[in-house]
Amino acid sequence: MAEKMKISIVTAVFNRVDTVADALRSVEAQSYQNVEHVIQDGGSKDGTLELIQKHHGSSSGLVSEPDAGIYDAINKGISRASGDIIGLMHSDDFFADDLVLQKIAEAFREPEVDGVYGDLDYVSSSNTDKIVRRWRSGPYRADLLKRGWMPPHPTLYLRREVFDRWGLYDTSMRIAADYEAMLRYLVKGDIRLAYIPEVLVKMRVGGESNRSLSGILQKSREDYTAMRRHGVGGINTLLAKNFYKLEQFLPKRGKLK
Repeated sequence: MAEKMKISIVTAVFNRVDTVADALRSVEAQSYQNVEHVIQDGGSKDGTLELIQKHHGSSSGLVSEPDAGIYDAINKGISRASGDIIGLMHSDDFFADDLVLQKIAEAFREPEVDGVYGDLDYVSSSNTDKIVRRWRSGPYRADLLKRGWMPPHPTLYLRREVFDRWGLYDTSMRIAADYEAMLRYLVKGDIRLAYIPEVLVKMRVGGESNRSLSGILQKSREDYTAMRRHGVGGINTLLAKNFYKLEQFLPKRGKLK
């Protein structure tokens, strides 16, 4: 039964005292019961650690120690996770409703499914009721990868075996390690995905890759490296990927046909 399936949620956090409580409450409010929340703190100094400790008490799911960046922290969290299914809850994000993990567990009832994903809303950092960008991903097809398609990373849940067989995040990439890992799983791993056509996660705008021109250029370089590494295209795919993002700002758009 799906209810027996243990889901591990990994949160990597560093100095996010203003937002992490929403992420914690979001996980805690889920109707699905067999959930492990693994929190990997990078040594926060702004009150984040104290807030987490107050919220979780003596939870063994919390570790605070220096790391080499967000992907290193995520890797540490995944390595500590004990669930059958593993997903992420970034410290600026929260679930769209209290039934998300129940829906994900139901999708994993199918034994041939290796991963599950859904849709994503980007919301204003000052007003989380205001949707800024809508990511409607649609069902996966392998040919979409060369058109810049990818599942919304914060909505992606994978069986533990995917990480065990195909590895964790490449920490040599500062911004696009999630994209590289997803291409690795889809191309080399040929994993099978199930799509839930609903918004699963809401993400505050202002991610690392969009904060500066240097961040945008760095992400483009890393995206291009990942594309070439896994044979899903080059410059044209990179351009298509960025154009696809622009479409997500338009009403009722954001899905490749």
